[in-house]
Amino acid sequence: MAGFEMNVDCCEAQEIHEDLLRRVRETMPEETELYDLAELFKVFGDSTRIRILFVLFEAEVCVCDLAQALGMTQSAISHQLRILKQNRLVKSRREGKSIFYSLADEHVRTIIAQGQEHIEE
Repeated sequence: MAGFEMNVDCCEAQEIHEDLLRRVRETMPEETELYDLAELFKVFGDSTRIRILFVLFEAEVCVCDLAQALGMTQSAISHQLRILKQNRLVKSRREGKSIFYSLADEHVRTIIAQGQEHIEE
C-alpha cells in the first residue's frame, strides 16, 4: 500500500436514498454477529499468527516444528496457537507425546488465500 493515496469524495448535496437504506437495514446482521466477526479479524491482525497459519497452510506440524520453522520459542508459539484454537482457526490432535496442529477447516484456507490474493492485486 506504500505510495497509495486515499481520496474520499463526499456528496455535494444531502439526499437520503430510503430504498437503499431499507435494504441495508433488512440485511444488516445483528450487532453481536458483527462484533464476533470483528473479533475474528483481529486474530488475523498479528503477523506471528499469520506466519503460523501459513505454515499450517502447507502441513500439519507440532509445536517443535513450528518453533523451528519460525525461529521462535515453543512458549511463544504455544501462546499464539492457544489464541488460534480459541477462535476455531486451528485444531490439534495428539500422537504419542506430540501434539500436531492443522488448519481447522477449508474456511481458514479460503480466508488466507483470498487475503493474499487481495494484497497482490
